[in-house]
Amino acid sequence: MSGETERLAWRGDRASLQLAELRLTEVMFPPADAVSLIKEDPTEEDGESGWVLQAYFETLPDMAVVNSALDGLALDTPERETLEDRDWVAEALEGLGVVEAGAFLLYGSHDADKIEGRDGLPLLVEANRAFGTGHHPTTSGCLVALTGLRDLAPEKVLDVGTGSGVLAMAARRLWETADILGTDIDAPSVAIALENAHDNGIEDIRFFEAAGIPEEVAEDGPFDLILANILAEPLMMLAPDIAANLSENGRVVLAGLLARQEDGVIDAYKAAGLNVITRVDDATWPVLVVGR
Repeated sequence: MSGETERLAWRGDRASLQLAELRLTEVMFPPADAVSLIKEDPTEEDGESGWVLQAYFETLPDMAVVNSALDGLALDTPERETLEDRDWVAEALEGLGVVEAGAFLLYGSHDADKIEGRDGLPLLVEANRAFGTGHHPTTSGCLVALTGLRDLAPEKVLDVGTGSGVLAMAARRLWETADILGTDIDAPSVAIALENAHDNGIEDIRFFEAAGIPEEVAEDGPFDLILANILAEPLMMLAPDIAANLSENGRVVLAGLLARQEDGVIDAYKAAGLNVITRVDDATWPVLVVGR
C-alpha cells in the first residue's frame, strides 16, 4: 500500500497496549491494516512502561469505532499522523520478523527466505490478515500449548474464533488425518482463514461463519480438542457449550484472557466440569489447557 497512510499511536504500559492491539485486529471492523508494538527507547530493557502501539490505516476509520473497540482501556487520545510517499504498512510488517513458537515457525511472505534451513513446522500468515500471526503472546502461547499436546492425536478438532486460521492450520501440521473445523463470527475473517490455508497448501479444513458452537457445528462433535483464543468474557460465556461438546478425554486450549482474569475463567470452566491440566505461563497473557 503506497501513497498516504494514516497512523495512530498510543503510548503506555505493555499490558494495556497488547490488549489494545488485540482489539484493533480482532474486535474492530474493519481492522487496522497493520499494527506494531515497539519500545519507545529500544536501548532500554523490556519493562512494562515506555511502549508505543502504532496502527496503520489506508483510510482512517471513524474514531468513534476506534474508541468503541478500545472502551475500558486507560489510554490517552492517540497521536494522529498522515504519512506520505512510502509503503508504511509494508515497512511495519517487515519489522515483525519470524516467530518461533513451540514446534512452529510463523512468517510473512516478506520473510520467506529467512526460514530456509530452520527447524520447525512452517506457517505462512500475512501480518495484515485478521488476528493471529504469532506476534501476539496469546497466539504464540497457544502454539506452545498445541506443541505440548502433540501426543493427544485428536480425531476431531474445533477452533472457535479462528481469526487468521493459524491455530487450525497448526493443528493440521501436527495431525494430518484429524477432522478440523474453524469458526468465526466475522465473515471476512472466515474468508481470510480460507485464503491463508490455501497459501499453506491446506485445503481440507472446514471454516464456517458462526457465533459460539451452534447446532450445525455441534453435530460434528464431540471434539477431542477445542481451541478458543478469544477474550475472557466470551470464554466464560462459552464454558457450558465447550464442555458439552468436548469428548470424554478431550482437551481445551483457552487464551485471550489477562492474568487478572484467569481466576474467573478457571471458575467458569470448573462449574462446567473442566479443570486446569496445564498452562503456558505469561505475566500478562496466560494460556490454559483444561479437561475433565
